[in-house]
Order: sequence, then structure tokens, then C-alpha cells
Amino acid sequence: MKKYSAGILTYKTNDDGQLAVLLVHPGGPFWVKKDLGAWSVPKGEHEPDEEPLVAAKREYREETGQPLPNGEYIDLGETKLKDGKTVSVWAAQGEVNLSTVISNKFEMEWPPHSGQRQSFPEIDRADWFSLDEAAAKLSSGQAVFLSRLAEKLGVKAPSLPEQQHLL
Repeated sequence: MKKYSAGILTYKTNDDGQLAVLLVHPGGPFWVKKDLGAWSVPKGEHEPDEEPLVAAKREYREETGQPLPNGEYIDLGETKLKDGKTVSVWAAQGEVNLSTVISNKFEMEWPPHSGQRQSFPEIDRADWFSLDEAAAKLSSGQAVFLSRLAEKLGVKAPSLPEQQHLL
């Protein structure tokens, strides 16, 4: 079955005039020691018949615990990831206090084959990154949204890590 995901890439201009974007790091034991290539746009799966922007807004609130950014939502299009999932992203200017980010939780068997279930946050942290930093932090396939955002805002596109050029 085809999978769909939608998210919102929040951006702001720092005091130094540089563009920064908000990324989230996945929670749970598999991601705890991963950094480069592990971060994501706040996003989540939705049904094929659900309006992607509606899903993106819901997932943003669930993953960050933050109110939605005010203002215009810029359509950054969609991309297909290596696993076949189609991801749609919108960008919106906003401010997020990182100390108030709180995620919904998921449950899984942990440790594996133990019969014990534990609860983990869907994201364990969020942070602001420059476009170049974000290109290195983002999981494979999502950096295209940074380039599209830069183009729409008329700023310098990020330098993409080598693996991102191959997508």
C-alpha cells in the first residue's frame, strides 16, 4: 500500500539575517545516538484521501506541541522517498520556543523480544539550523525542501551533502 506523509517546515530570520529552519529529531531507542541524516521536517503519515495540508497541520501540532505558525503557507511540493513514501511539505514563517516543544508518544516492545512495552516520544528534541546545517542533518530525501524554500524566498540554496545529490 502506498504511504503518504505531510509536514510543515517552520522558518525564521536570525538576528544575523540568516535563514534558519526548525527540524525535529526522532525519539525512541533506535535514534538516540544518530545525528547527521537523522533529523526531519515535523511531519507524519496520512490517508490517501486526506487533504495533505490538513494532515501537515495536525502532525505539526502532535509532533511539536506548538501552535501552528501564523501567516502564509508556502507549498514546497512533494517528493518520493527511497522507501516509496510520498512526502508533501509546506513552509511557514514562525517562532518556536524550543524549551516548550513536547511530542506525542508511541509505544513499542523494548528491549526487543522482552515482552515489555515502553513509551517513547515521537520526537525527542527540536532545534533551529541554518540551511547548510539542515541539509546535513535531514534524513535522506528531505533536503530538496530546503532548496525549494531557498528558491521561493530568493536566498542562497544550501550546500547539499553528496548523498543528497543522488536522489
